[in-house]
Amino acid sequence: MTFHLWSMFFIAAFLVSATPGPNMLHILSRSVELGLRGSFPAMFGCLCGLLTLLAASAVGLTALLMALPGAFDVLRYAGTAYLFYLGIKAWRAPVEPSDHHEEMIVAVLSPWKVWRVAYAVAVSNPKAMLFAAAFLPQFINPAAPKPPQFAILLATFGAIDVIWYFTYALGGRGLATHLEKPSMKRLFNRFTGGVFVGFGAILLKSKPA
Repeated sequence: MTFHLWSMFFIAAFLVSATPGPNMLHILSRSVELGLRGSFPAMFGCLCGLLTLLAASAVGLTALLMALPGAFDVLRYAGTAYLFYLGIKAWRAPVEPSDHHEEMIVAVLSPWKVWRVAYAVAVSNPKAMLFAAAFLPQFINPAAPKPPQFAILLATFGAIDVIWYFTYALGGRGLATHLEKPSMKRLFNRFTGGVFVGFGAILLKSKPA
């Protein structure tokens, strides 16, 4: 892989990762709830989920999904259901006026549970796998060994996503200062819940290319 090809991939991946999606919204909301440090397991969970999808596309799982009738639809419906669940959960989330609300949430949610939910968010969209299958090969030199090239692309994409995770998490901490009033927090919860449901509706209408 030439530096020119890698730099083109870096620019494209940077712009793609900047686009708000379920992962970024989830990290933003976790940062509001748990603080910047408390959102670290969510960042790691989303990163693991993303790398799972990218690695799966690299080894040809996407081709298998396309070959098996109904396989994509099964994953699509499962991902939609999970996003709907997250949306309803966020919409109905209780609003606590206490100054210790953040500490109370941290005490209830273990880092493992935060990671697990974030991982599920990241892998619940099979459309991302299909996107990766169409996106990554454009930057692969067919005349050179493919595994090292895929490894470089996956590492680059993951590093870029981490940058944007921190950006959204820091934005969440800035937003948290404006959500001290229960009415504003309730509005934020319902907005994020509605967006998750919207992502689910988009996924439900998506079709493999």
